[in-house]
Formats: sequence, structure tokens, C-alpha cells
Amino acid sequence: MGNSDSKLNFRKAVIQLTTKTQPVEATDDAFWDQFWADTATTVQDVFALVPAAEIRAVREESPSNLATLCYKAVEKLVQGAESGCPSDKDKQMVLNCTRMLTRILPYIFEDQDWRGFFWSTIPGTGRAEMDEMEDDDEGARPLAESLLLALADLLFCPDFTVHSHKRGRPDSVEDMQSLDSCEYIWEAGVGFAQSPPLNYIHDLNRSELLRLLLTCFSEAMYLPPTSDNTILNPWVTFFCSTENRHALPLFTSLLNVVCAYDPVGYGIPYNHLLFSDYREQLVEQAVQILIVTLEHEGGQPYRPPSPSSMEDQDSVGPNNLFVNYLSRIHREEDYDFVLKGLARLLTNPLTQTYLPNSTKKIQFHQELLVLFWKLCDFNKKFLFFVLKSSDVLDILVPILYYLNDARADQSRVGLMHIGVFILLLLSGERNFGVRLNKPYSLHVPMDIPVFTGTHADLLIVVFHKIITSGHQRLQPLYDCLLTIVVNVSPYLKSLSMVAANKLLHLLEAFSTNWFLFSAPQNHHLVFFLLEAFNNIIQYQFDGNCNLVYAIIRKRNVFHQLANLPSDPATIQKALQRKRKSPDAISRTSSQETVSMEGSRPAVPAEPGTLKASLVAMPGIDKLTEKSQVSEDGTMVAVAESPQSPEHGNAEAGASDTESISGRDSEVRGKDTDTFSARCPRDADYTYDSLQDVFYTEAEMERRRRLSSSSSSVCHWNPKPDWVLSWKSKLPLQTIMRLLQVLVPQVEKICIDKGLTDESEILKFLQHGTLVGLLPVPHPILIRKYQANAGTAMWFRTYMWGVIYLRNVDPPIWYDTDVRLFEIQRM
Repeated sequence: MGNSDSKLNFRKAVIQLTTKTQPVEATDDAFWDQFWADTATTVQDVFALVPAAEIRAVREESPSNLATLCYKAVEKLVQGAESGCPSDKDKQMVLNCTRMLTRILPYIFEDQDWRGFFWSTIPGTGRAEMDEMEDDDEGARPLAESLLLALADLLFCPDFTVHSHKRGRPDSVEDMQSLDSCEYIWEAGVGFAQSPPLNYIHDLNRSELLRLLLTCFSEAMYLPPTSDNTILNPWVTFFCSTENRHALPLFTSLLNVVCAYDPVGYGIPYNHLLFSDYREQLVEQAVQILIVTLEHEGGQPYRPPSPSSMEDQDSVGPNNLFVNYLSRIHREEDYDFVLKGLARLLTNPLTQTYLPNSTKKIQFHQELLVLFWKLCDFNKKFLFFVLKSSDVLDILVPILYYLNDARADQSRVGLMHIGVFILLLLSGERNFGVRLNKPYSLHVPMDIPVFTGTHADLLIVVFHKIITSGHQRLQPLYDCLLTIVVNVSPYLKSLSMVAANKLLHLLEAFSTNWFLFSAPQNHHLVFFLLEAFNNIIQYQFDGNCNLVYAIIRKRNVFHQLANLPSDPATIQKALQRKRKSPDAISRTSSQETVSMEGSRPAVPAEPGTLKASLVAMPGIDKLTEKSQVSEDGTMVAVAESPQSPEHGNAEAGASDTESISGRDSEVRGKDTDTFSARCPRDADYTYDSLQDVFYTEAEMERRRRLSSSSSSVCHWNPKPDWVLSWKSKLPLQTIMRLLQVLVPQVEKICIDKGLTDESEILKFLQHGTLVGLLPVPHPILIRKYQANAGTAMWFRTYMWGVIYLRNVDPPIWYDTDVRLFEIQRM
């Protein structure tokens, strides 16, 4: 009964606030205390009892009252931080203020005129009062800084958010101010050995405070995407500066809480249905705070910081302490703790049990992938540690699982990108290719063909599945997927027959005349595959009889490429070619076999699923830089040759695989799911022709009907000169020499011994050699990921889109005017 009275009183206070046309004095404590002093409302109650329309109405019609509400709420948090919340009433007041600010802040951020309010030093009082108080407030902190420092203090408040170390409690300002928060780190792990006793009340209180902190940082959502990476988030900049005396223990607490979390616990079936896991909510908030605070560009905040935060700062901008601490982790035991923790959590959704739904499955794998990316990006020693042993495969397998599972779901296109980005980053290091040779013996259920082989086979089979049966918005990733294959190819000791056939199937599909001629960049995919084959033949011939056999069987594909016609009549005939089922390359022609036991097919998003739009991804030439592997194994950067818009990369002997531009990503801005009649991009050309490669006649007809309303206005018209410009650079010499030597030998042994069994042919190839018969081995060329403004903006958009969609209880940002991305319904 008391709780319902409390809600009623709270609602009455909200109505009073929204109906008052005159400013309420800040000194009227009787009025303002109604919002936090005697109420016991949950955060869900606050969101229900303070409707969006009423917040906006107060903002527009009684701005001084909204300003005073914010000011008074921050004042109460500051008082709570100073006193240490000695009583239960103080604790409840802090939580109520936290919930109220979490509700209001997004509506402050969505209005450009209000955005500077929290960075002003005077609460929203009248102009005359501000003029009078100006002289006295020169050293005053902006409201934002006071709020952030209070939250930092409250996150290490004994008996509220941390376990008290003494029988008595801090009962004075001096005690709270002198408290060494490094002794109160929330969890054992990096830099801290003691594991404090679990206290679910502390976890709940931490979650409330972190939710408000995340809301403070979310001002970034209300600014449009920009390629200017010198703009920093002022909330993050201040919170991660030396002004925050708790920066180190808080960073350590967040990282340790995430990496120490074990959702399965003791493994008792269905325990997650019997008991509430308050730690999971804290872990989700912690990982989201981490990935937001670890966004670091070399620039200044877009709003000038206050005088109090500008002391001792150099001209290159504030130093983000969270990035600093992350980059300085160096002990192997810390690396091991972090890597094993992330691998355990990423693998959790893959766990199979005999009892359905008997183990808890976490949902924050996208945030974990972003955190792993940032760890590798900011701490190169951690990246090398990951690659030093086969532990990297504990990260690889779940990523491939997520990629395969999400390939048909357009609402998860961001997940596809982050997974591919991570693999691209890893593939730039030799050790990654070497680790892929470890046999794959796990039984993770994926709807891919059953095979016996290595992790390299798994990677190739999943990539093939993505390309042949993924949705259209994955097309820009094909260059990335094949770049990864090229990067690891010189180190792959033995591909299985299944993986070898998948690669040949891709080449067969991509090298048909009509596909090559139907878009300006389609031939790049052929160059990538040829380069991968050359690397394996030149550097790993001995163990790859399966691939050599597959190449021999499909030798006509290479002969057709070598004799590719370039006359206008053939080009036009290829472009006008209608789909005919006899010579169609279907999914089944890649020798599709039974999928793994227990697997489910990838499915599209449920109708009504919400998704956040993403900015366009830069092309592969912007994402990577070429490095040549020297004889001692070191990488030497390769100078890029000038590119012509028509001919692409003119580097002879290597490949012509680089995108000519970032797929015009600079001018596209945000992508959406709506199609309008427009001049098609390269991606549109490529996808149209890919449809013909991988879809049945019925599927094709349905897609033609759907797309008829947006028929092309512009028309790609390939010329013979264009075909000749890249045909002459096709790196076919090694493969043609291999075929020239081995095909007669294989045909002879088949005739002489009457062989019809391919195992005998494989045995012959296994013991064969091409030493001295092939061209001089080409240098190994690796395309290493390189950071740029385009990917930085992509990560920011993706990260905040994930956070927006994952925070639905309460729906912090729902129905507010976010501008960084668009929320779309599938």
C-alpha cells in the first residue's frame, strides 16, 4: 500500500511540475524533495510516471523549472558523495535522483539549445541572478563535472556500492575524501588479487549509477555522424581525465567484473530460472561503459572544457586515462585473465546441453567483440599474446559462429562487420595463419557442411556460406572476406577437400563472363582468389593435394579466364544473357552436404525487429595497407602505385584486388533499407550479378518483381580496353604451369592403372613435386588493417546503435531524436 501511495505522490509532483507556469525557487525544498526524498520508485516506475511528452513540455514552457530540477538532483548526488550516504534514506535519495536524471538527460541532449546547459557553471536561474553571481562563481564547476565526480565517488561508497573494510563507517567528508578506492576494486583480476564478497545490493546500486553514467556519455547519439575525428565527447573526456581520482580503480573494476563473470556458475541446470543473476546486469553495464570510454581520437572536445579541467593539459588534447591504462597492461597473467574471460563469455551462447535451455545464454556478445577489438587496437602486446598460442582459436570459433548465424538477418549486419573487422585485423599477423592449421574437433552446431579438417577449413566453409547465401547488404564485405583468405593462405598446410571445393566454386562463380563484365569491380574478387591459390601452391604445395586436385578438376575455369574474350559483341552478349537453368551455377554445385547435427538454418529477422542504421564502410583499399613479408619474416610496407579510376591498381605480378574507391563511401552517408530509383552504385551492380550466381530461378523472378520499381537509370557499359587493362594482369602463370606439368601425369596414371578412385590420384599428387618447375616464388603480400576516420566513425555509430537497442528495460533513449543513426523497423 505504501508503495502505491509513494507512486501516487510522485506522479502528483510530476503533474505539479508540468502545470506550473511560474518558476519554482531552488530554495523551495518542500517542492523539490517530492521527487526523491520520500519515494520508493524503481527506475521502471520513473520512466512510466514521467512521460516523454511532459518532459518536453516542461523543457519548452518552463525551462527554468527543468533546469532547477536537474541542478537540485545533481546537488543531492554531490551531497550523498560527500557524506558517504550514512543512512538508508540517503541511499534511497541518491538512487531516486539517479533515476530521475537518467530519465531526463536524453531530452536535454536532443535539444541543441539545451546541450550546453550541463556545461554552464550556474544553475538555470534568472539572467539577473546569474549576472550578480558571476563574480563569485569563477571557480565553480560546470554541472556536468560535479555530476561525473559525484558518480565516481558514489561508485566507491562503503556499504552502498562497495564492501566496508571496517566496523564503523565513514561519517565525515574527510573520510570519503581520503578513502583510497584502489583498495575497494570490485573484483579480482588485473592489478588486484582479492575478490570481495558478492553483494547483490551493491551490484544493483552500481548498475543504477553506471546506467546514469552511460546516459551522460550518450550525448554523442544526438550529434550527426561526421568524418572529423578530432571531435571528442566532453563527458567522456572529463570523466577519463586526471580530474577523476577514481579513474584507475574504476577502469580496473569494470574490466575485472566483465572478465571474471561466469554466467554458467556451477553448471546446475536451469539455475538461471530459479535465481536472479544481478551480476549479469552489472556486467552488461560495465562492458558498455568500457567500450564508450575507450573511444579515443587525437582531438579536443567540441565544447571548451571548464577552467578547472584545463589545468596541466597539453595542446594535443586531454589524455584519456582509460585508454592509457588499457595500453599499459603488460603482465602475461593479466593478458591470460582477460583473454580467457572474453573467450568464456563469447563461447557461452554456443554451449550445447542435453537439456534444452538449461544454461544461461548471455546477449552482450556484440559489446564483447567491440571490447576485444579495442584491446587489440590499443595494446599491441595483448594482440601478440592472443596470437602466441592457439588460444586465439577460442575467439575465432565464436566469431565464425556469429557470422554464420547472422548472415541472413539484415538487423545484424553490424555484427557481421565487427566480426569480419576482427578477423581482418588478426589475419594481418603471420601467427594467425599458422594457428589456423590446428585440427578443428569441436562440435559447435552450425548449418555448414560436415567436414574433417582444420580451423582454416572452418573459416573458408563459413566464408563461402556467407557469400553464397547471405543477404544483399553483406556485399561490401566480400573484399574483406577474400582479403582474409589471401592473408592467411601462405601458411595453410593442408586444406580439406570440402574447403578446396568451396574456393573453386567461388572462382567458378566469379569468373563467368557475365559476372566479370556486369560491374566495374567484380574482377577484384577473381584476383583475390587467384592470389590465394598462388600463395598455397608456391609456399604450401606439399600438404595441399586436395586443392591441387580441385584445381585440376576445374582446370577449364582457368583456361576460360586466360582466354577471356574482350570484343564488344561478346561483352554485350554476356550482359544480355538470360538465366538458363542448365548452365546456372547453383548452391548445390559446390557439393553441398548434410549440415552439422543440431544446427539450425540462418533465418531473416522477425518482422518488426528494430535495427540501427550504419554509416558506409570504407573500401578495402582504405581499410588496409600492403606489407611485404621479407626473408627474415619481418613486414616491409609496400608503396602504393598511383591508381587510375578506370584501370584500378596497376601493380603487376601481385594482384588487382584493391577497390578503386571506398565504394563511394565518402558521399553515401548513412545506409538505409529503403530503395529509391537512383543511379546504382558498384555494390548494386555486383549484387545484381551475384543474385544470378547463387539464387534459383524462382527466387530470381521474385527479386526482379520486387526491384522493378527501382530500375536503373544509369547503365554500366564495359569497354574492350577496360577488360584488357585487368585481364593482362591476371596472375595465372603459376597455376597454368602447374596444370601444364600435372594434368598429363594424372591423365597418364589414370589410363595406365585404370584409376577411377580419386583417393589414388590424391596419393599420387601427395608425393609429387614441382620443385624447379614453377616460376620464381613471388613475395608474400599481406594487407594489414589500418585505422582511419571512416572506420572510427563506423565503430562509433555501430557501438551506440548496439547500446541503444540493448537498453530496453528501461528504454533510455527510445523515441528521442537521436541523430547519429536512424532506428528502422524490419
